[in-house]
Amino acid sequence: MSTTIQYPRDPATPVSHLPFSPATRVGDLIFVSGQASVDATGKIVQDTFEGEFRRSVENLRKVLESAGSDLRHVVQVRSYVRDPANVARYNELYREYFTAPYPARTTITHCLPEVLHFEIECIAVAK
Repeated sequence: MSTTIQYPRDPATPVSHLPFSPATRVGDLIFVSGQASVDATGKIVQDTFEGEFRRSVENLRKVLESAGSDLRHVVQVRSYVRDPANVARYNELYREYFTAPYPARTTITHCLPEVLHFEIECIAVAK
């Protein structure tokens, strides 16, 4: 049995200067690398926690769309929140983008450099 591995990419997807693919698709599963608050050129855009959260999730949405999925088809989320004081706000914002029944989720704190408040990665299924 041969499994095709694809690396979907769309010009609207933010560029990274680091050695990773924004998404890897194997069959109907889509693995999305961590998306942070970056612009289309990959430059970090520092903002409030909420601003960085929204920009990161919008980047995630773009990557998912380029791979044939969307936020409704996310089955697992891993989030990285630098300051644990932002976890309550994170949960409020998260509910704007993901609805019940929610994807499986892990949230890690104290893990990002000073230039970032938030990062998100996910596994989704194709639409």
